[in-house]
Amino acid sequence: MYLTGRLPLLVAVGAVPVVLLSTAGVDAWLAAGAWIALCAILALADAAIAPDPRRIRVERRMPRRALLGEPASAEVRLRNEGNRTIRGRFRDAWQPTAGAPLERVALSLPPGEGRTFTIPLLPRRRGELTSRFVVVRSDGPLRLAGRQAKLDSVGALRVLPPFTSRRHLPSRLARLRELDGNTSVQVRGQGTEFDSLREYVRGDDVRSIDWRATARSTTTMLRTWRPERDRHVVILIDTGRTSAARVGDGVRLDAAMESALLLAALASRAGDHTHLLMFDRRVRARVTRVDGPGLLPALVDAMAPVEPQLIETDWDAAFAEVRTLTSRPSLVVLLTAQDAAEAARGFLGSLPALTRRTQVLVGSVADDPDPREERPDAASVYREAAEQKTARDAATVAAAMARAGAEAISDSPEGLPPRIADRYLALKAAGRL
Repeated sequence: MYLTGRLPLLVAVGAVPVVLLSTAGVDAWLAAGAWIALCAILALADAAIAPDPRRIRVERRMPRRALLGEPASAEVRLRNEGNRTIRGRFRDAWQPTAGAPLERVALSLPPGEGRTFTIPLLPRRRGELTSRFVVVRSDGPLRLAGRQAKLDSVGALRVLPPFTSRRHLPSRLARLRELDGNTSVQVRGQGTEFDSLREYVRGDDVRSIDWRATARSTTTMLRTWRPERDRHVVILIDTGRTSAARVGDGVRLDAAMESALLLAALASRAGDHTHLLMFDRRVRARVTRVDGPGLLPALVDAMAPVEPQLIETDWDAAFAEVRTLTSRPSLVVLLTAQDAAEAARGFLGSLPALTRRTQVLVGSVADDPDPREERPDAASVYREAAEQKTARDAATVAAAMARAGAEAISDSPEGLPPRIADRYLALKAAGRL
């Protein structure tokens, strides 16, 4: 049972007769009590006469997936299986982060008929969003009170990472096409294969001259090389406690996902095989042996439900999992934090075992420094000192990574994805991948 706004209005209307009766010599308290009792009886009778909302059958139709921050909609169909018209309101029980409207939807269902209602959603959190029931209120004839029922009906929506770094992809693909076709690599490296012969021009590397072809020709001939395909790129995202730190408008884990998606899209177009591993003390997500158009959908689907874990990452176990994905990866990209050396001791101790076998990039998200104030107060001075200490600690850890054989890249949440993509292209162009 529930009460509507009409009941207090009815009680308030009775205040006028109570005042008039009190001036006529009748006890005001007795009159007020009688009026309130009458209103209560009317409300109870109204609720008892109201149609039963449990006679409504609920059906759902909605998309299985949506992007974070993008509008979506869920359709709820209510069918009255009773023999009385149900008038009232209903509300779909989505959690607040789904962005569903707070207002209840007006409802009028004749017997044997159904109505379809569209619930707009605007997801504000990545992961699994669910609505497990619908609450229906059925008004009585007087609209003073009514009956309420919770009708079980499960609806689920998986909110995927938004992949905002997609805007950097066209320019990187253009550079990749130059590397792969229009402009061949002049110097042979570990990650290049023979492409074609052409005439030597001044400025070319003399180490690429093909002397046999030159002997058969009237001019000096040069071998050209192109980046080799079918390389294996492993992306390891740290989901431990450092991934929960806030940077910009989100957390470090979200920025790491953006970097992974951009690199995976670029590597897939380059003909390389991409593997994803999200790990802290156990595997939170794994994508391997998926190529072509199905790669990005598989990645975002695996990433969507993963949340940061407030535990230390076991790097020995993480690198052991990397070795299970492919026996000889050409490039391993670690997306983690460059914290103080004391906190990164376990990571730095395990890193050399990985760098001995493959090329390693370590990407980390850092906050942009706040602009300096002309007249700083005490709080801004302490904040600037903390930023400088964080920068020195990150530089110390980056130097330790370089000594261990890895390359460290640190940038803002918006700047890190294109930085890692550019470094991948540079390794391709240099024949190191």
